[in-house]
Amino acid sequence: MIERYSHPEMAAIWTDQRRYESWLAVELAACEAMEDEELVPAGTAAAVRKKVHIDAGRIAEIEQETRHDVIAFLTAVEEGAGEPARWLHYGMTSSDVLDSAFALQLQQACDLLLDDLDALIGALAQRAREHQLTPVIGRSHGIHAEPTSLGLVFASFYSEMRRNRARLEGGRTEVCVGKIAGAVGNYANLPPSVELMALTKLGLRPETVATQVVARDRHAELFNTLALVGASLERIALTVRHWQRTEVGEAEEKFGGGQKGSSAMPHKRNPILSENLTGLGRLVRNYAANTLENVALWHERDISHSSVERVVAPDATIALDFALRRMTKLITGLVIKPDAMLRNLERTGGLVYSEAVMLSLVETGLPRQAAYKIVQRCAMASLEGQGDFRELLGGDPDVSERLGEAGISAAFNLEHHLRHVPVIFRRAGLITDETKEDETPC
Repeated sequence: MIERYSHPEMAAIWTDQRRYESWLAVELAACEAMEDEELVPAGTAAAVRKKVHIDAGRIAEIEQETRHDVIAFLTAVEEGAGEPARWLHYGMTSSDVLDSAFALQLQQACDLLLDDLDALIGALAQRAREHQLTPVIGRSHGIHAEPTSLGLVFASFYSEMRRNRARLEGGRTEVCVGKIAGAVGNYANLPPSVELMALTKLGLRPETVATQVVARDRHAELFNTLALVGASLERIALTVRHWQRTEVGEAEEKFGGGQKGSSAMPHKRNPILSENLTGLGRLVRNYAANTLENVALWHERDISHSSVERVVAPDATIALDFALRRMTKLITGLVIKPDAMLRNLERTGGLVYSEAVMLSLVETGLPRQAAYKIVQRCAMASLEGQGDFRELLGGDPDVSERLGEAGISAAFNLEHHLRHVPVIFRRAGLITDETKEDETPC
């Protein structure tokens, strides 16, 4: 991933230095397990650990000749550690090291992403509680529908991100799997006990049934989870972009002192963070497709997955780490405009209460479809500029004779639409009051 979208802590996980350090951790854990099984001389791992120094440049130099990265790594370790290092990799194959170390890197990356999600979830919870009863027009198909609460919009984002966090925890568990089972995964030259001891030291579990590699459906599950997180980020970003449109103006990204919106137009304040997040969400989603392609390998193993993972793993995790941090900053600094929200809610002259009027007519004994037709008749006339919706209702005998002025006015009740918001907040875990209301289980 390019430096522009990289935070140092996540990027460090995917450096050559960290990768070789992870390989060494696997080799030494396996060596210690072999010592316990009396397969290699006691003290071998300690002797290597004392002398070895990872030199990524030297490893790259050797690889130019060997054309094999693990052999280059082992050669460099032997150069530094001397005779004891000859016992490293005993009975192992390259994928034992590569896949187990890859699991360690993915574990570290997931831990950072979980921290990122926690920060975003906290920011969304704060904005939801802050605007629990702030009225805003709800939209379907981009068209005014009925009043709702801005807090519910944030609560929806909050709940989705909590689901994403649970998914990511599951994905982390799925990939925290290694193997030290030999060339085709059948422990021909090492007993399963070595694998179990070594991986336990590393905080990993053995692959249930390995081939030469850890099964790639595990990795596909994780990266598809990352794709879902990216999709959720785009959902939020798209909403912010709509709010900031000149014709809407309900909220906008914080505009810093000295910030410029356009090289040509000094008046511009653009939703650049949201647009950037939309693009990053697309990137992360598309990486997931490549990991699905990696599931089907030839027989016990080929290396068609390797080149994909060298790009996808760092890029997807680094990009998502950046995107989550950026979204948290966006949500925390988002400028909310309740007055504009209320103006937009009222701009159709009460058309958003059409369902309430219809239901009031139904309560008088009128069939639902007949009530719908009457209210739609008045609504369409209002939309076509023939008058105010409420006045048209009052002038329609089919409405006025059944509801009267008081009944019509009662249907135009904003608070009616917000009365169950606390119930939803409690269900989402955003409040924990003792309100007693019926809830429909999900």
